[in-house]
Amino acid sequence: MELSISALAGNLLAPTILFFILGLVAAFARSDLSIPEGAAKLMSIYLLLAIGFKGGAAVAQSGVDMQLLAALGAGGVLSFVLPFAAYGLLRVMTQLDAMNAAAVAGHYGSISIVTFVTGISLLEAQGLEPEGYLVAVAAVMEVPAIMSALWLVARGNSVMRVDGALMQHILANGSIVLLIGAFVIGAVTGEAGLKELHPFIVVPFTGVLAVFLLDMGLSAGKSLLENRKDISIGIIAFGCVMPVVGSLFGMLAANMVGLSLGGTFLMMVLSASASYIAVPAAMKLALPQAKSGVYLTLALGVTFPFNLTLGMPLYFYLASVL
Repeated sequence: MELSISALAGNLLAPTILFFILGLVAAFARSDLSIPEGAAKLMSIYLLLAIGFKGGAAVAQSGVDMQLLAALGAGGVLSFVLPFAAYGLLRVMTQLDAMNAAAVAGHYGSISIVTFVTGISLLEAQGLEPEGYLVAVAAVMEVPAIMSALWLVARGNSVMRVDGALMQHILANGSIVLLIGAFVIGAVTGEAGLKELHPFIVVPFTGVLAVFLLDMGLSAGKSLLENRKDISIGIIAFGCVMPVVGSLFGMLAANMVGLSLGGTFLMMVLSASASYIAVPAAMKLALPQAKSGVYLTLALGVTFPFNLTLGMPLYFYLASVL
């Protein structure tokens, strides 16, 4: 097992992670390197489609059972509960007011799909196959955290209201629709569908992920530079501590469900990650007064790099110990 841990840690020096670091360095050096917005959007669509389809195909092979349903339930509970833990830590570790703390907290119950995809890529490189239905768990974990954050704000004042338009915006989020849709199509077409799309779904995946992570590195570095005045030491510390706390929640849930080593690792990754797509969009709509520079920078500029570099080896070690 120690060999596998060392291999996974060494795998973080793979091209995909190094391209992310290159993006960070380029941003800090104020280079004019950039990825066209349209290309970045196309890559995100491809990654969601590919991972959703492969997850659905895996479920088609293994079938639906009680463990799948238990995992989906565990994901929903985790997503709802984690923002409360994050909110408590924020109130202790930072000077953020209740509204901004709630807005930040919502990001830490939802998930970063790119962190999830990177985790899958690292497992595949080690020959470990997690449960395919964890793609569906990732989709389930997008929404409950948003509702928790909005409740934390609404309980104390009336600066926002949860209405039908907001719920429609949340549930119709493009990443959720594509991920679930691709998952269903993969489940319906099964192994035959995966074989047919193999040259598109499997072969170019790692290369596309490398370029996408380059763009993510650029975005993370720029966000840190642009919002550095609003980011205190306490906020940075929270961005590194909360992922570890979340991963422990995820590890407990995974062991209760009975997931494999790869599945436990991925559940920990999901619980440790922070959304920088779905939740920021919802917070901008529901809480326009909240400081977007704080929650975006924390999720993308602190927690995302932490998970990719230090977090994943730690989560894999903890998962393997059990």
